[in-house]
Amino acid sequence: MKTLTAEPLDDACYLALKAKDARFDGCFFTGVTSTGIYCRPVCRVRTPKRENCRFFTQAAQAERAGFRPCLRCRPELAPRTSSCNPLGENRVWSTQDASSILAAQAAHLIDTPEAWGQATLTMQRLARRLGVSDRHLRRIFEASFGVSPLQYLQTRRLLCAKQLLTDTPLAVTQVAQLSGFASVRRFNAAFLQHYALSPSQLRRVGGGRGTGASEPGIVVRLAYRPPYDVDAMLRFFAARSIAGVEEITLTSARPGIGKTVSIDIGKQRYQGWLLARFDASASRVDLRVSDSLRDALPWIMARVRAMLDLDADPRAINSLLHAQFPLGDGLRLPGTLDGFELAVRAVLGQQITVAAARTLAARLVQRFGTPIETPIAGLNRLFPNAATLAAASADALGQLGIVKQRQAAIRAIANAVLEQSLQLHAGADVTTTINTLKEMPGIGDWTAQYIAMRALRWPDAFPAGDVALHKALGLQDSKNPVREAQLASQAWQPWRSYAVIRAWASLPATVPAGKTGTSTHR
Repeated sequence: MKTLTAEPLDDACYLALKAKDARFDGCFFTGVTSTGIYCRPVCRVRTPKRENCRFFTQAAQAERAGFRPCLRCRPELAPRTSSCNPLGENRVWSTQDASSILAAQAAHLIDTPEAWGQATLTMQRLARRLGVSDRHLRRIFEASFGVSPLQYLQTRRLLCAKQLLTDTPLAVTQVAQLSGFASVRRFNAAFLQHYALSPSQLRRVGGGRGTGASEPGIVVRLAYRPPYDVDAMLRFFAARSIAGVEEITLTSARPGIGKTVSIDIGKQRYQGWLLARFDASASRVDLRVSDSLRDALPWIMARVRAMLDLDADPRAINSLLHAQFPLGDGLRLPGTLDGFELAVRAVLGQQITVAAARTLAARLVQRFGTPIETPIAGLNRLFPNAATLAAASADALGQLGIVKQRQAAIRAIANAVLEQSLQLHAGADVTTTINTLKEMPGIGDWTAQYIAMRALRWPDAFPAGDVALHKALGLQDSKNPVREAQLASQAWQPWRSYAVIRAWASLPATVPAGKTGTSTHR
């Protein structure tokens, strides 16, 4: 779909544009022919005349048509999407068209830094990952999005660079590298061609904010589409927070989450801290990142978007789930900054309560975590990495109260991550990862599905054996609750992960743990 050419769809976009409706942010962009600029639906400039508007479902389409991004509403801040349309339908999944689904998978991989690390992303590598020829990939991608994969990637890189230039004090050479350009010369040429400004000119016009004098670190902004139940998301994290690793603020006018960070990119490890504060009035998160993480900033931004589920399209999800779960329209799917950390915590939480799992995790961090200094009170330890836990002895783990079966599972996950036979990030292959996890000692379908749901960001994961889920669905007395839960879940595809979150949220605070699932992760 190159542009939104159907008249009723154009009319819907124009109405959303007039209303400055944040629910449509990132689902379409408006190119204004009288100015040559394209904007987000939430742009606060005077609404252009209807006859001067062209509508696009992707920023890359607008740029291909010759429009430049607005310096006021900043399209680079918009929530990402590769599958929704302005009417709130999930275009890819609702059509069940294999080519459209494959194109959406390609777009997702282009959007996911973890899928490629520091390696150069080529269409040949992308096509091999998807099991098709690069020619076929180009054909189906252009048919779905109206641009080639390379044009889509180029726009992503330029918009990433535009945000770093505007929001941070990073040098132009560093911005070029972090945005994926092979050389500063190519970066400058691409910037001038697409935006009619050099990077340094954009920084002057855009008024880069830098780090700010009163607080340390680098600040960037991340938008989301409302509704968003900020309190529910932060309470979920608060119930599972580990002392020293996380600090959750619920009562402030700017609620948020602080966390220590250790991230590996290629052979380089970066350690530091971040603080993400919600600004509900602007439908955005203000993210402050330590200077020690500046060379990993695009990766950190992507992981925070995933952790807080900022790119979800609530309209598409609610259209399918609202009838069954009417009180959960603002709920999001809690993710993680570190897939390995999430997997270890999932194993620790098997068949015990939230409080007990939190105690075990705190002991693990105190025994094996690395101390770190941060300006945030209470944040002083990093979660132990895979190498540390792979080398941990059975006696040391047992002294923490971790039983042998879970010790074996933790060491198996750690060794697989070190050997790179297990990928625990949003760009990983879901089926392969789930199967690999289930082959490990002490890990069954419930744990594998839970890890896929939160670490891999798979929206259709379903831990059918979870006893809290059975209770929420009224199946606790059924002879075969797992089978009946699976049957019920078919109506919620492809958003079963969100259905699980809503089901857990419908339960009272205390639900007894069971033999197959657990109440730990409600």
